[in-house]
Amino acid sequence: MTIKKLLTGNEACTYAAVNAGARFFAGYPITPATEIVEMCSELMPAHNGVFIQMEDEIASIAAVIGASLGGTKAFTATSGPGFALMSENIGFAAMAEAPCVIINVQRYGPSTGIATKFSQSDVMAVRWGSPGDHSLIVLAPSSVQDCYNLTVEAFNLSERFRTPVILLSDAALAHLREKVEIRESGELNLYQRENPSGPVDAYLPYGVLHNDVPVMSNFGDDYILRVTGLVHQASGYSSDNPQVAEELVQRLARKIDNYQEELPAPIFHGPQPADFIVVSFGISARASLEAVNSRGLKAGMLELRTIWPFPGKRVKELCSGAKKILVVEANRGQVRELLLSCGFPPEILKGVNKQDAEVIAPSEILSALKEENS
Repeated sequence: MTIKKLLTGNEACTYAAVNAGARFFAGYPITPATEIVEMCSELMPAHNGVFIQMEDEIASIAAVIGASLGGTKAFTATSGPGFALMSENIGFAAMAEAPCVIINVQRYGPSTGIATKFSQSDVMAVRWGSPGDHSLIVLAPSSVQDCYNLTVEAFNLSERFRTPVILLSDAALAHLREKVEIRESGELNLYQRENPSGPVDAYLPYGVLHNDVPVMSNFGDDYILRVTGLVHQASGYSSDNPQVAEELVQRLARKIDNYQEELPAPIFHGPQPADFIVVSFGISARASLEAVNSRGLKAGMLELRTIWPFPGKRVKELCSGAKKILVVEANRGQVRELLLSCGFPPEILKGVNKQDAEVIAPSEILSALKEENS
């Protein structure tokens, strides 16, 4: 059944997690993500799930990983300073291939910054915060409806790829209230984690691969599961063999990078080809679309929904032929750097950036479009 509710972004994420089948939440309250923690303290027990308020963010993500390896869909929610503390264990989850979802509600920084204010400055931090050379999935909602839909998608992708998936929300979106269509569990297409089969004695937790993803048992099953953050063989035992190390690290990247067509694709709004294209994500994508729609320019707008892996090939296809590309983001130009790495000439890329802890208004984007069109 589909029902309509008036929800904030944080509320939509929480309902989506429950309807996606999450039955374990461990977290530590932090503004502006605290409402998710509060709601989970009620919803998890009400759905026969587990809620634990941990002593800090390090323990929170560790508990989430443990629950996931026990076979339960698990997640946590935090903001910049808390995410920084989680980074080491997010790398562990990537290495151990433990599915989990982390909702990062961005706030103004660096460090503790302004806890109640908005920012989009964690684009690079969520990708490169943990050490090592692995791939990672990061999704960015731009509306409260998106918060619901992409949270469900985050759980599906996490189970499909056996990897941490990060939902990159922000303080403005977290507290924005909009009408949301909620499809309950029976209406959702939910990915079911694959389970091993065959003789127990011959089981290797990292030995059977499906699209480069291991078919692993859960702790407590008949099969013996060995998990470590060290480089490991198919058996799960650690190894310092160079060939084992190279093959493992390459597979961790390949299992996501080679299947990017399964990730939420960027959405192009407006006529194609367009002389001017505005590229944005998250709450800034809303202002960008309003600006493009309110002016008689031959302009288009590209809304990024997957930030990592960056969909460079698709962005190049959709933006080819543009005379000018405006990249709208509330940071110093982190996504603009990604477009530069795709090969777009610096002279056609213009950043529309803001760092005063306020959201970017459509009028500010219109001014930038007008300036480029003059």
